[in-house]
Amino acid sequence: MTGEIVEALRNGMFRIQLDNGHETLGYTAGKMRRFRIRMNPGDRVRIELSAYDLGRGRIVYRMRPGDERPE
Repeated sequence: MTGEIVEALRNGMFRIQLDNGHETLGYTAGKMRRFRIRMNPGDRVRIELSAYDLGRGRIVYRMRPGDERPE
């Protein structure tokens, strides 16, 4: 799923507005943290939702401006 970062929270968490209108919490994936990929409010991201808790997900990709890759 894709969405937009609305707010940066503590401990590497972000509030994300999904394209379908829902709002969820997301955290950065390990490789994004390892390579120090920074995210700011307003960035478009791809997120994988947890099968057990649809209110949380893992951010796996930060899209560049004008980049809309198919999922």
